[in-house]
Amino acid sequence: MRHDDSKTSHVTSSVTRLLVVDDHPIVRLGLVELLSEQPDLQVVAEASNANETMEVLENESIDLLVLDLSLEGMDGLELIKNLKALHGDLPILVVSTHDEKFYAQRALHAGALGYLSKESATDYIVDAVRRVRSGKIYVSEEMSDRMLHNMVDGRHEATDSPIDRLSDRELEVFRGIGRGLSTRQIAEELSLSVKTIETYRENIKTKLDFADGHEMVRYAVQWGLEDT
Repeated sequence: MRHDDSKTSHVTSSVTRLLVVDDHPIVRLGLVELLSEQPDLQVVAEASNANETMEVLENESIDLLVLDLSLEGMDGLELIKNLKALHGDLPILVVSTHDEKFYAQRALHAGALGYLSKESATDYIVDAVRRVRSGKIYVSEEMSDRMLHNMVDGRHEATDSPIDRLSDRELEVFRGIGRGLSTRQIAEELSLSVKTIETYRENIKTKLDFADGHEMVRYAVQWGLEDT
């Protein structure tokens, strides 16, 4: 969905051109309104999924991408990796409902420059956008402290949770299990084969030391409730 660019001629080069990507129209509208209140920020386009995002980037000059992680067709982490391969200089700020302590470092490793909880978006999104636009990393103060402590202690994990043993793809599958999706539904959502998803399920069961599939499902459901 594109915005009217009829006022483009009045926009100076100091204005940051934004693309907002979120699959929930109401959430997207709220973010657009917050950002559009600032004279130095202009939301020139919106998108609800990976395909729309790629289309906008092919046709619009975008200075910064504001991105949710939960998208239909392609997980946000995978989209970030693809975007960095195709548009390596594009700054990306993730704005998500997912728990920062589990996802912030994954997003940064994928190529994003910032991670902001949607709960904090009203108060901090403008500062976050400006910081990321300047090439700096943005995370919450709590997450920044956690990452610094991990670096000093020589640890790579963002938390003490066993979930950190999972790869990004395994985490996507685990989230799907927690949402009650079947193996086939997860495969369709991630555009992967059923056999591949079955392999990921086995890897998850091994890494997290589940006795059987039922225990894995129970844990995934409970973890999903805590993550949202």
